[in-house]
This record gives sequence, C-alpha cells and structure tokens, in this order.
Amino acid sequence: MKKFTIRSVLDTFRTSVTQPTRTDQEVVQETLRQDNFQVKRTFRHGFPFQPTAVAYDPIQKLLAIGSKCGSLRIFGQAGVDVHVRHDMEGPPGSVAVMQIVFLVNEGALITATAENTMHLWNFRQKIPQVVQSLKFQKERITCMHLPLQSKWLYVGTERGNIHIVHIESFQLSGYIINWNKVIEYSRKTHPGPVVHLSDNPLDASKLLIGYESGQVVLWDMRSKVAEMRIQTADPVRSIAWHYEGKQFMCSHNDGSLTTWAVKTLNNKEIHMSRPHAKVGKDAKIEQCKPIPKVEWKSSKTGEAFVIFSGGMPYDQSGRTPSITVVHSKTTTVLEMEHPVIDFITLCESPYTSDLQEPYAIVVLLQNDLVVMDLQTAGFPCLENPYPMDIHESPVTCCNYLADCPADLIPAFYSVGRAGAAKRQGFSEMDWPICGGKWASPSCSYSEIIMTGHADGSVKFWDASAGTLQVLYKLKSAKVFEKPNKRSLDSDEEPFAVQLISLCPESRKLAVAGASSYVILFTYNKKDANDDVTVLEIPIVYENPDEGACSPDMQIDLCDSDNKKELKVRTGNQKKPAGFQAQLVCITPWSNGEPPSHIAALTINSSYGLMAYGNDAGMVIIDIEQKVCLLNIGSPDLYGAQDPYSRAPRSPKRGGNGDTLPIDRDDRHPRSPSIDQIASPDSPQSPLSTPTTPHAPHSFDTVPPLVLAIESKDRKLPADLDEEDEEPQIPTTQCRRKSSAWKPLNIKRRLSKVDLKIKSTFSSDRKRGSVFLPRPSSPHSDEYNSDDNTIVENAIFNVPTPSTNNTSNTSTNSNSNMNSSEHLDEVAGVPRPTQLNLNQEDDLPLKPPRFRRKDQFQRLMSVPNIKLQRNDLSKLRDLREAANHVSPPGIAAGASGLAGGGGTGKPEREKDKAEHSFAGNLMRRFNKLDSSFSRSRSSSMSSLENITSEAIQCLAFADTYAKRNDHSYLSPTLWVGTSLGSVLTVLISPPDPDSRSSQPVVVSLVGVTIFRLKGAIRMLSFLDASGDLIPSSYEKSRSRPSSASRNSNRMSPTLGENNRENCDKQYLVIVSEKQARVVGLPSQICNYRQQIADSDFVVKAETVTMRDSVCLLCYVSTGHLQVYSLPSLRPLIDVDFLPLSELSFQTQSKKGIVDPMLSIWGQQLIVNEDTNQISRTFCFSNRGHGLYLCSPSELQKYTVDAEFCNTIGEMVGELFLVIDMPEPPKESFFKGLFGGGVRPLDREELFGENSGKAAKHVAKHIPGALAEMNQQVNRSTNEISNAHRLMVERGQKLGQLEDSAERMANEAQAFSSGAHELMLKYKEKKWYQL
Repeated sequence: MKKFTIRSVLDTFRTSVTQPTRTDQEVVQETLRQDNFQVKRTFRHGFPFQPTAVAYDPIQKLLAIGSKCGSLRIFGQAGVDVHVRHDMEGPPGSVAVMQIVFLVNEGALITATAENTMHLWNFRQKIPQVVQSLKFQKERITCMHLPLQSKWLYVGTERGNIHIVHIESFQLSGYIINWNKVIEYSRKTHPGPVVHLSDNPLDASKLLIGYESGQVVLWDMRSKVAEMRIQTADPVRSIAWHYEGKQFMCSHNDGSLTTWAVKTLNNKEIHMSRPHAKVGKDAKIEQCKPIPKVEWKSSKTGEAFVIFSGGMPYDQSGRTPSITVVHSKTTTVLEMEHPVIDFITLCESPYTSDLQEPYAIVVLLQNDLVVMDLQTAGFPCLENPYPMDIHESPVTCCNYLADCPADLIPAFYSVGRAGAAKRQGFSEMDWPICGGKWASPSCSYSEIIMTGHADGSVKFWDASAGTLQVLYKLKSAKVFEKPNKRSLDSDEEPFAVQLISLCPESRKLAVAGASSYVILFTYNKKDANDDVTVLEIPIVYENPDEGACSPDMQIDLCDSDNKKELKVRTGNQKKPAGFQAQLVCITPWSNGEPPSHIAALTINSSYGLMAYGNDAGMVIIDIEQKVCLLNIGSPDLYGAQDPYSRAPRSPKRGGNGDTLPIDRDDRHPRSPSIDQIASPDSPQSPLSTPTTPHAPHSFDTVPPLVLAIESKDRKLPADLDEEDEEPQIPTTQCRRKSSAWKPLNIKRRLSKVDLKIKSTFSSDRKRGSVFLPRPSSPHSDEYNSDDNTIVENAIFNVPTPSTNNTSNTSTNSNSNMNSSEHLDEVAGVPRPTQLNLNQEDDLPLKPPRFRRKDQFQRLMSVPNIKLQRNDLSKLRDLREAANHVSPPGIAAGASGLAGGGGTGKPEREKDKAEHSFAGNLMRRFNKLDSSFSRSRSSSMSSLENITSEAIQCLAFADTYAKRNDHSYLSPTLWVGTSLGSVLTVLISPPDPDSRSSQPVVVSLVGVTIFRLKGAIRMLSFLDASGDLIPSSYEKSRSRPSSASRNSNRMSPTLGENNRENCDKQYLVIVSEKQARVVGLPSQICNYRQQIADSDFVVKAETVTMRDSVCLLCYVSTGHLQVYSLPSLRPLIDVDFLPLSELSFQTQSKKGIVDPMLSIWGQQLIVNEDTNQISRTFCFSNRGHGLYLCSPSELQKYTVDAEFCNTIGEMVGELFLVIDMPEPPKESFFKGLFGGGVRPLDREELFGENSGKAAKHVAKHIPGALAEMNQQVNRSTNEISNAHRLMVERGQKLGQLEDSAERMANEAQAFSSGAHELMLKYKEKKWYQL
C-alpha cells in the first residue's frame, strides 16, 4: 500500500493546476558540444604555502620547493614556473615533501614524503611526471644523500640504518649499513635517527654518518668497518665538510659549532665556538637556540665562509629569525622577517673537492623567498622577479577579467610605475635562478586579475600568456583616518576588501570593505587635489515581537559610546594618478551593533548608478550627482505583498543598556536625508543632514520632498514648493526619540490573533497594506479618527533630490487642499480611541501588525520612489520541477504586471472567486519550502519564520521588465535575495543633456517576483539569438574613443516574420539549488534544471566561449558543471576541487559541522564561509577560471578543450642540454703522493654482487612512465621478434632462390649438351652410326 504523506497531497494539487501555455519562440541554435570541454588546471602563481623543503640544481640553475600539502614548484627564469603535486591517498599532510634531491644536470629529481615514499620525477618534458616510486614499509626516511654524477642514493632512516637505492631501477641494493655495526660494541643505547649523510670530498669510499644523539661515524664502504667514531657533547643537527676532506664542522642544539679532524686523537674536537653566546658577569655562558644547518665554503681568497641559521640567545626577547655569515673574521647577522625553513649556498663549482667560491645564499622562509648577494659588502638582497607577494596582506577577494580591453593593462602599468618609488638597498646582481627557457607566446587577448586584501589594498595583475606581473596597487585605507585601536571582540580587519566591481570601459571602480562601506574610484592619469564626498546611509530593518507589549521603538544611530566606525579624511586630499576616491558610502552602527557586511555590489557607468546590499536591505546611489536614490529594507522590495512571515527578533540593548527595539515603520524605504537631520532650522531644506567630522557632505541640494497619496475618496497634493510652509519636525540629535510604554490593548491583540488564523486560508489578504495615521481636522470630514484605516491604491512618488524644483509636478492636480496645511494637521494628530473593525463592503478589517506613528514623516523621507501596492498575482514561483508558475488565480492575475495600480473592490471579488483552497495551501507550502531550503541550522523554532533576507545578487540591465510589454526596453535593476526571490527596480534616467541637474527616478511599480529554491547566486541576460547581453557602460574620459567596442548593446530585434509576442530576451537565474531561463517579456519559464538537491551551488556565472554562451557552476560536492544556454542542457560534470581544500578561508579553518545534519554524516560549511569561498572563486570569458588555492597562491584553470591542447606552447622549458664543467685538475704532487681524489666503483660494490635486499623493507611502485616504458619494451620486443622471423624467412627464400638458380643452370647445361648431340648425329644416316 502506498504511504500517505502531506507532500504527495500537495504534489497532487500542483499537478491539478492548469499550466500556462508557452508562446511560440524561435529555437536558439546552440553550438557548444561536450567534446568542446576539458577541465584542466593551467598555471599557479604566488608563493608555495607552508614550504617544507628546497633544493637547487647548480648546472640547470633551477630551484625546487616542496610544501606541506604535497605540492612541488620548480622555478627558473622569469616565466618558467611549473607546479606539480603528489597524489594524496592518505590523510592530509601524508604527502608533505620532507626532502628534495636533484640529479644534477640529469633532468630529474627525487622527493621524499611524510608517508615514507620516494618519488623519481622526470622534468625533461615540460610537465614533470613521476617515473617510479619506492615506499619504505617499516622505516621512516630521515635523510638522503646523492653524490655528484652517481647512480646510487644513500637513504638514512629513523632506526639508524642506511639503505642504498639504485636510481635507474629504483630498487634497493643488498648493501646495507646497520646501526648496530656502526656504533661501538660497548655502547648500550640506540644512536637515534640518521640526521646527516655525506661522502668525503676526496675519498668517495668514506661515508660520514651523523646520528641525532651526537654519534658521528666515518664508515669505510669497501671494508665495511668504521674508520672513526666520535661522540659529541650535544646532539648533532648538521655536518659540513671542508673541501680538502680533512676536517668537518658540526652544529648542535646548544647553539655551538665544533670542528673535527678526520684523524682525531682522544675523541676531542679541534675547535669549539658559540658565535652568539656571551659570557655574563658570573662567568656563565648564555643559552642559545639550536643551529639547524651549517655550511662551510671555501673561496679563492683563502677566507672561508661559515654560514648557519639560528644560534641566537634565548633570553633576548623579540629576536627575529636570522642567517649568520662568518667571513674574514667578521660576523654578519642577517635578520629575516619570517622563520627560516632552509637555506642553500650557491657556488660557482658544483664539485665539493674544488674551491666552491660562493656568490649568493638562497633562503627559504615561511612566507618568502630571499636571495642575498655574498659578493657585495653588507650582503644585500636581490629583488625577487617572481610574483611571491600576493599574500603580502591576506587575500580576501578576487576578480578575474579574461579578454579585457587591450588598453587597460598599459593604463594600469603607467600609473603603477609612476607611483612606485624605486626600491633602495637592493643588489645589482642578476637573479641567479635563471634556468629553463621561456619564449613569450603571442596571446590574442589580455587578462587582468584583481586581488583585494585585508589591509584595504587592491592589486592589479597582468595575467596574460601564463605569467603574473603586478601592474598597480591601490590603497583604499588611505581614504580613512587611522583607527585608534582595533576592536577587541572581532579579529576581522576593518579595511578588508570584500567585493570589487570594475567597469573596464569607463574605468570606474567600486570597493566594499569589511566595515560595511563602499568607495567609488574613478581613473585619472594625472594627480588631483580635491575632497571626497561622504554619504552616511543606514540600512536597517527590524521585525520586533508582536506577542509582547511592544512600545514604539527606534534605532539609535547617534550613540557614540560603542561606536567604532571609520572616519573619512576631511578637506582636500592629494590624490596620485590612478584610481582616485570620489565617493564614500558608510553604513553607520545602530544600537551599538555593527552593520552586516556588504553582500552584493554592482556599478553601471551608463546609468551613472551604483547599487549595493547587505543582510538588511539595498541602496542605490547616483554616482553622478552623488546622492542616495533609494535606501530600502529587503521586505519592502515586495511592496504590499510580502510572501514571507518575518520572524521576530529579540530586542538588543545598546551600550547604555536602555535602547529599545526598533519600530516597525523602519521597514519602509528610507534615505539618508531624514536619517541625518541636524536641526529644524537648517537653511538648506526641511530635511538637512548633519555635518560630522567623518561625514562632511550634507544633502544641501535636496529640495522639499513630495508626497502623493491617492485614496478612494480623497487626494492630497503632490507638490511642496519652496514658498510653502515647512513641516515642523521634532528637534533631536537623533532621528527620533523612544516613546514611553503604552498599556496593553487586549482587544487589538485578540483581533490580531483572530485575523492571523483566518489569513492562513483567506483569499483576500492585505498583509502588505500601507497604514497611515488620519489627522482629526475640522476641514476634512472624509478622514476618520482611526489610525488603522487602510488606504487603498496608495502611490508614493517622490522625485530625486535636485536643485531644479520645476520638474516636481503634481500627480494629483485635482486636489484643492494646501500641502502645508495638511502637514500641520498631521504633526498635531491625536491618538484615536475607537477602532473600525469592518470596511464599507462589510469585509473584516485587518488590524495593523505594527504601529506607524511617524508614518507621514517616514514617507516624506523617501526620495525618488514610486511604491505601488502589488498582488500575489505577481509572484512567479519557479521552484518546482514541472512548468509550474502559480495557482490559477495567480496565473490569471499575472497580467497586471504591466499596468501596475492598486486592486479595487471588483478586482478583489474576482480574485476571491479565483483563489481556491488548493492554491492558498500550495502558496503556504511553497513559502515553507523556500525558508527551509537555505536553512542549515537546527535553532529555528519555526520553518515559516524568516529572520532576515539578504541581498545576494544585483544586476543592471536594459530589459523588458513589465510582463507582455514588448514596446519598452527600460533600464532595470534586478535583485536576487537569500530566500530565492528575484525582484526588479525600474529606473527612469533623465536626458543625457540634463543628467547632472535632473533627478533619476527609481520606481517599485510593477515589481516582478520570481522564486527559486535557495539563495540567488547569479543573474544574467541573453538576447533573442542566445548571445550574452553585456553591461552598458560609459566611455572613460581618460581614454581615447575606440570603435572596436560598442558603448551599449541592446537586444537585437527579431525578424519581421516573428510574431510580436515572442520573447526578445532571456533571463538566466541560478540559485543554490536550481537554474531557470525565463523569457522576457512573457515572464514564462522556458527551461529549468535542478543543479543540486542535498548540496548547493557555491559559484555560478554565465561566460562566453567559442562565440557562444554557457553556464558554469561550482557545486559544494567539488564538481564543476557546465550547461548550455538557453536550454540548460548538461554538457559536463567533472569532479574538480573538493570544498574541504578551500576550508582555510573559513572562520574555523576546518569547516563547521551542522548539528542538525551530522546524524547523516554530512559536513557542511555555513553561509558566511561559503560566501567567503565564492569571493575568491572566479569564472571568466573563454572558459577560464581562477581560485585561491592557498592563502598565498592563485590557481588558474580552464574548461576549454582547445586551450588545453595549446597550453604546451605557453609553458616554459625546464631542462636544457648543458655540458658539465670540467672537474678540478689534480696537481702533480697530489697525484704522486696519493693525495688526489680517489674514485669509487659503486656499481661493483652495490650491484648484483651485493645480493638482494629483503622484500619487506621497501615496495617498488612503477609510475606512469615506467608502465609506458614497459609497454614500449613489450612492443619493441614484439617488433624485434617479427623482424627476426622476417629475416629468417628472407634467408630461406634466398636459399630457395639459389637452389632454383642452380637447377636452372643444370637444365641449361643439359639442354646445351642435348643440342650438341643432336647436331652431331643430325646429318648421319643410320647405317653410318
């Protein structure tokens, strides 16, 4: 029997609803196919994160750096930078590179990882590959040594044994040095792990073995005995030979250096020193830190170099890591900014038996790579040519522009070089790591990477042709005054850049910071000296608890006790060439609480507008006139029909402890003109802004605002001329004062409860209606004394602040009531004592959910807004898998999108008849489903209650915003929220000639609402042919006009044969769960795709590729998905990058386990952490992408198969054919008396004659190349066998040919003899025989 569930019933309701028929639409020809895509990582830039090992090839001049995550970077000259990674099969950290050894001038290297596995890498080709591996099963690798030009590798282990590995076969030799044979027989303790292995520079048969306990042994490889044993007083960390092979130097844990002779007597060192230890007054020597590594190099001058790291005294606080150079009786301490991982001394000769003549030191630090010149006094550093300063300040966001305007890179480079002072104190020596070969390929397009950092800086990088070069650095923190102290309750940097929006054509840049501010920059080639306009714009929405005795509450924006806001520098500021700040929008604190972070930011230079939003609402800024056009809470975007039930939030106390919760009237749109009132006698306007140190700009251009209220029986005038009497607004330092507590109205509360229960299945719901206080005046009989009167068909139209008041014409010219007189009535309205519970049509009157005492003042504070009551008919639910839009009543009423207007009595009766029980029930379930789709917390007591709705996505576009209206292509701002809603804000810009003086009107009339499951991730627009509609822009004043790019691209018109009702645009909507393609202006969902069910989309973008368009999505499962557009046909789904690898960006650095979902074993990352990851994960044109793979590295990738095939041309050559230098020549006397270099036949000593190693010691793992070589060998053997058989067959055929020829010759001889015999007897008769 089928199980009965509520969902099955609701699904039945949905399927029973008639679906709207799709209009005939031209089918877009999609050219992208599955074989056009291939996911591949291309280039990695930056400094290797958490480095662990370093090695240098002195002949090829290549540097290799291994890291904790198993990455291996090989550096050569500029442009030669190759990244490979070990395959990770175990837990994180198991593939950490512990040691690296180059096969000098052989095009190969060996790495040892933390899982005790050695890998042989071959880099003779452009991309290094693992040839074969050897895994030690019972011993841990601690040390490796490979003599120059040797095929045998010495491997020391933790148990003290030394194994020998053949490089070519990667097999263990039977020759083994066991620890118990090395130590003295009288020793009773284990010597410890092997920490050093090296052979004598002059006698290769003598191997020097150093143990951690201080035991040092000189082992004779031929006789297999210890030639010398010494025991140091302190544990040994490293050992270095003198080039003559008669002495060696040891570094110890106590910061001392000891020198020993090979033929030592009485087990006593020759010399012992503590370079940094001082003798105190009590004759005690200071305790010093260990010396991890020491190197002893000789020079032609006779003065040796002793170079070591560490060894500084313990008791001196603040000591930084250092490298010490002792040369010519002079000790030089080179302080480092980060801990030292390892260092290598670069010498002119690779032979240890020759005078090395060191010329530089390569120091690998925890966060940097430093090279110091040893041939210049003071040992100055060399300037690093690699882009290793990406993490100079932590990266907080990234933007990637592929195929950007070609003149953008020269523009940034010119201002970057002009503003950057020449760095002093660097060496003139050429960069010594200059191996490989890189020829810059001809790239047909430019690429720019923008990185935002925690210190407020924005860096612009040239990423063309596989390289990375810094172009320009912008310091946004210079706009603000330096804060006195950092907040103790937050570790977040106040200037951290979170969002970047750049218009590459007009070169206007918007930057959003962690302190909820937005800075607008414009590009200028020359220096400037002017001030910065500051707008303080609060974005606040609160929904207080209705169940309690709620008072009239307010927001305290002026409490400076707990305020930690940033202050903008006042006065004229000198601005260098480049991006110059013009406007700063600051979100102030409220009730001692910091504002939420900016979650969405966009700029459109063609409209001259900028929009941004956070968890509370949205702001639209006119960047030309530098005024705020709209400041609105997220719920108010829905107009009068909010589909969600806003959950109450607990009142929060401010710093003084008596701040009350916010009033409900803050839910309506607000502009800073009322939020920044200074005094009622401001000379500029009735609603002027205060002058504060950090907000010098005041809205002095704001004219008297206009209010238009349209009612059934009475209309109010729409104009307030400057000659009229100004409204009397209470004078306070803040915007409002908190009123006293009111007594509980039981009748009102019971009415609320009753109507709430009825509203669940009611068809005539007015839960978004506007409530206005009615003034009691003898001049008006139409007004009631009830403050709960519903005003139908309310339209609020307020023009943009402007100095030209002639444009503010009245929309209600029939009214004969003076506006100033009416304002006086409103200011003195008494509180009503009676409540009307029924309307004129005997319908029950819904009580207001919140008191709107200052509603009239509230409406006056909203400039440039047209707010019109909307129906649920405009709700387009796109969440379901079927082509479901809404119940019949909703679908029938959706045609009202174009016309707008309120709903009168006949329309309400029609809607009442059409709204069925099933339709209402489905709407209730859809709301519940949407609220649960994004929730990842078990703390919500009700799935229906919504605490906040963040603005997640903003997009300006010229679109057909009104349904079925093909005649008007209007500028529109599309808004996507965290609850899956998509809404529109209409924009009415003035003529271009009067743009600077006339206002821009933003309107909420005809708001279109779409709903998807999950938060909205992306909004983009396609024209009728399926091409991406780019953002319109304005040409930059500092750049020449170019005809190669259009300044504005409109949607192309359809052919004459197409009907007028065909869609002319496509709207692509991607949420965390779904993707939808909606036709405009029909607003019908043409295509749909369920991207994720239990997971969610982290990043999505519509990109151009191969003259077509596709949708790229990165899902929390780590998969990279590509869909065609507009059909949303799946093209590829590749397991690309686990989300756990990006968890270093999360607040916990490890991800957060949701307690509600942990019972299923699912580990999710919370919304804030996912948003942070999405800020550093980028898609761009041509199928290219970028993400922050570590705190100090950027990884580029592509999904274009054609680019993957040509990437080999962009990668530099690592290995070059270079002859080895000649070995040092022996002098006649050294050769005569046997003092020269004694070679060692290692093949005879370690080869087959030594036997076979035990199988349990190590396991050989053939690599990809080894398997390929085996296949090649098998194929070669088969070919050789076939060739041998062919040769044998040829030989047999030759023998047969010889036999045939011999028989032919014999036959010919027989024929000749027979012919001669015939001629002999031809003329004779028989009787003559």
